[in-house]
Order: sequence, then structure tokens, then C-alpha cells
Amino acid sequence: MSTVIRAEGLVVTYGRALRALGGVSLAVAPGEFVAVLGPSGAGKTTLFRCLTGLARPEAGSVWLHGRDLCRLDGRALRDARRDIALIFQQFNLIRRLSALQNVLAGRLAAVPTWRVLARHFPATDRALALSCLDRVGMRERADARADRLSGGQQQRVAIARALAMEPRLMLLDEITSALDPQLVAEVLQLVRELAESGMTMIIATHEMSFARDIANRVCFLDAGVILEQGPPEQIFTAPHEERTQQFLARIVAAGRM
Repeated sequence: MSTVIRAEGLVVTYGRALRALGGVSLAVAPGEFVAVLGPSGAGKTTLFRCLTGLARPEAGSVWLHGRDLCRLDGRALRDARRDIALIFQQFNLIRRLSALQNVLAGRLAAVPTWRVLARHFPATDRALALSCLDRVGMRERADARADRLSGGQQQRVAIARALAMEPRLMLLDEITSALDPQLVAEVLQLVRELAESGMTMIIATHEMSFARDIANRVCFLDAGVILEQGPPEQIFTAPHEERTQQFLARIVAAGRM
């Protein structure tokens, strides 16, 4: 099977007692949308940090373009990571910069920081950034400072910033968890449109109905281990593992699915 990224046996521990990942393996095919579910503290963010090279596991490998990110550092690692975009829970925008400047900051490998701050950047990068803002419905707010945007608008700018990197893979780490309930739907609709366009994506989410509707595959991560994975219908209606059953039962009882 052709893969965009492949992780094998990732192990991460904090101190002697806390195991964040306990041998996680995951392969993602081009155009696939994978939803990673699990309780808080299951290891989802740690997994994403390993997949992007932001964290180095104690054991295991992450294969991208035939190279193991876990064995690279410095410029070689930065170059290898250019095809991966990670979108965070808290937007991570530079508050005093405009939406446009924040999107350009996503291309810092090509645009030096001083050019972003001084508004001196190549016309081609500006055109790409505006195109990405237009794609997420934020072109009219291109010159608005990030700290004057709503949470939903900031998250859309963060997605535009990721798109400006022209990635082959997007990782979305609980991107609606910091939003007011009324803003969640607009961000999820944007993610749906990106998935339908063929973007390869991995999302960690507590939005169960969304994961069930849009994912090609669902992985249940608990205590640093993928306990089971499969098509959404199988995971949500007939999970094999008792721990998965318990997790989904609590979600149903809370009225979130």
C-alpha cells in the first residue's frame, strides 16, 4: 500500500512511570482521512508531535519520503517536514500580526521573519496566502489583526496558514476544543470540504458524529496504545475492545453522539 506517512513502534515515556506512547504503529494512505479517538491523556498530542518531528520517540520510526524523521535533525529535519502541516488547539497565531501576515509566517522557510514583519515579501507568496484565506472564507479579513478575530475566524486563519505550506498531509489536533459551540460547525464544515478535495488528513477529535460521518478509518487510542482501528461503522456500532465500548458508552450518555 502506498503511504504518505508510516509510523512504526513509537515509544515515548515521561520519567519512569508515565508512558505516553507504548509502541504505536500507523500508516496513512494518500487521500485518506483518519480519525484518532480516545480520552484526554491517551497520547494523541504526543503521537502528532512525533509524526511531525516535533518530538523524538525513545524507540520507533516515522517514515516520510523514504526517510526516518526520527533520525534527522537540523536542516534535514526541517526540509523533510515541509510536507506536513500541524494545526493546534489554540490557533498559535501571532496576535499583533494581520491574518495575511500570519499565513505568510507559515511559509517562513521561504519568507524570512523580518519580511513578514516589515510587509516585504514576494508577490507570489502574497498571492498564495490570499488564495488560502479565500479558500477558508477569510480573504475580506486579510488585514485584520489576529487579536481582533473571533475564535472561529482565528482557527480558519490557522488552517489557511497550514494550507499555505502546500502540505501533502494535515494533522488536526482537537482544533475545535477551544471554540464556542456555535463556532464548531463552521470549522468542521471547512475540514469536511478539505477532506472531500482529497487532502490527506489525521484528526484527533471528540466530535464523534463528525468522525463517524467523514472518516475513512477510526483509531481508538488509550493509554498510549491503539487498541483497535477500522471503518467508522464497525468502531461505532460494534467495537471489539471493552475499553472502546466503555469510552463510546460515556460519549453517548453525555449526549455527544
